Amino acid sequence: MRTGLTGRRSGMRSGTPSVRAAALATLMIAALAGCSSSGSGGAAKTNADGTGAAAVKLDFWGWAPGYDQSVALWNKAHPGIQVSFDKTASGSKGGYTKMLTAVQAGNAPCLAEVGYETLPSFAAAGALQDVTAYAAAARGQFAAWTWNQVTIGGRTYGVPVDTAPMALLYRKDLFATYGITRPPVTWDEYAADAALVHKADPSVYLGDFGNDAYNYAGLAWQAGAKWFGTSGDQWQVSLGDAANQKVATYWQGLLDKKLLKTDPSYDPSLYADMASGKILSDVNAVWDTPILASSVKATSGKWAVAPMPVWDAANPVYGNDGGSSTAVLKGCAHPEEATEFAQWMSTDPGSLSNLIKVTGIYPAATAGLSNPALSAADPFYGGQHVFDVFKDETAHIDTSWQWGPTMTQTSTDLGDGLGKAETSGAKLTAVLSGVQDKTLAQMKQQGLSAAAGAQG
Repeated sequence: MRTGLTGRRSGMRSGTPSVRAAALATLMIAALAGCSSSGSGGAAKTNADGTGAAAVKLDFWGWAPGYDQSVALWNKAHPGIQVSFDKTASGSKGGYTKMLTAVQAGNAPCLAEVGYETLPSFAAAGALQDVTAYAAAARGQFAAWTWNQVTIGGRTYGVPVDTAPMALLYRKDLFATYGITRPPVTWDEYAADAALVHKADPSVYLGDFGNDAYNYAGLAWQAGAKWFGTSGDQWQVSLGDAANQKVATYWQGLLDKKLLKTDPSYDPSLYADMASGKILSDVNAVWDTPILASSVKATSGKWAVAPMPVWDAANPVYGNDGGSSTAVLKGCAHPEEATEFAQWMSTDPGSLSNLIKVTGIYPAATAGLSNPALSAADPFYGGQHVFDVFKDETAHIDTSWQWGPTMTQTSTDLGDGLGKAETSGAKLTAVLSGVQDKTLAQMKQQGLSAAAGAQG
């Protein structure tokens, strides 16, 4: 998740074989700078009963709604290990910078909400605590590919929370008004519906093209793009291969025809347009379902969720936009207890029920897939069992996607470029080329061996 969030069923393909793990270990080891710390996690304190028994105190930084409620459930049941949740700005809005700065200063929290996409960047900065010894026993409780997301070079640095299959959230009443008898199954149908709606009313748009780099990554992921990979002891960066060109060309065509609104992602203007019926749908992750519901409350009951449009209806493949871990940061004085809490938060039925309802996660823990909260009807979406859509998609998501070690910088550059495509007419293919060049330069500046991968 990236409100930063965001679980897949265990039957999905694992995408990180041992060869890749060995390569990642070689690539990362040069960049892992050990950070000294006075030991985040807080000092022990005497219990109120005066017995002198020490209660371990753990600080936890994050931003996702609902995390504080899971922490409260933990604290009630675990008096010997108390967690304090401090809400930060989202990772892309300064939360990650604050975490990294705290690690460097030696006063970081033990626990942090870190998206899968950013974990390699934290590893390259030496900001993570190796908790392999404490976490290994929990590995079998999670979909294999999600565990790979928190493991770099054979070392585990946290516990998976969720992942984020994407879908189409749409105004079913207004689709009917404009003659759309069913939500678009393919991207060709999506383009045709966009033209139909805009022709009927030039002030109305089927969807919005925002500036969220990770939403765009989900679109690229769906199409089979590979932004990062490894070859021997070298990183490969490929933002211009055939799959990337396919996605960029498609969305550029819709932008050129002015068939999409261009409100910034998650901006008040976006929700104002959705509330007023000027934007009829959103292609987004599972964790966006509660965000949309809270942002356009007056339209409750008028929305529905359908599978994300696909490139080939006969061979549907879907995208993933997000996924997060509870990471243990470098210098944590209580890594065993921190790992215990992280595992509990991702597997405890009560915690999961809360996170499903409030945060909108799709659990990474396989046991979480039978949690009753996933079967609840959602009044905002007309009583639909919305998680059924995401569940059906999960077997058709390629889990071999790999994130690179500079995604904080890469996502910033891409977000800026997407914004320019909206406002100044910059072409998406040129944007991706520029982001690739900047990413390669940043990786080399960090002492990583990197080269441009195969291009289209």
